[in-house]
Amino acid sequence: MPNKDSPEDILPEPFWQLPLSELSSEQWEALCDGCGQCCLVKLEDDETGDVYHTAASCQLLDLEHCRCQDYANRLQRIPDCVQVTLEKPEQFEWMPKTCAYRLRYRGELLPDWHPLISGSAESVHEAGISVKSYAISENFVHPEQLEDFITEKIFTKK
Repeated sequence: MPNKDSPEDILPEPFWQLPLSELSSEQWEALCDGCGQCCLVKLEDDETGDVYHTAASCQLLDLEHCRCQDYANRLQRIPDCVQVTLEKPEQFEWMPKTCAYRLRYRGELLPDWHPLISGSAESVHEAGISVKSYAISENFVHPEQLEDFITEKIFTKK
């Protein structure tokens, strides 16, 4: 008979360690670390299929807090905005290596700087993971100059 006071009973598995398919919509949203990397404009090489992140951010990204300024309406306002879901697992491949959705999809644990682990929303910025210190709104970048903003800070391949 199991011990009634086992650690599993006292401290149930944190939701972020569950498979993505078992998360509620609130838990899914809470996985986002607020880095803003997914909101950077990406360029795809037509010949190789490689995806490059630029330092130009979506016009809706609040660069101070690295959060969308109109999250509820983003898909209507920004035609290229992608809603990350389990129904489209190919999306995880272009997400940054540090993305919690990508990590958990691959069965990996969240890093220590993730707000759910650290308990602080600022830890993602303090760890240098967020785009807060280098991104510029796409409003200030001419579309023909986007290649000049390709950054090596973010890599999607392991």
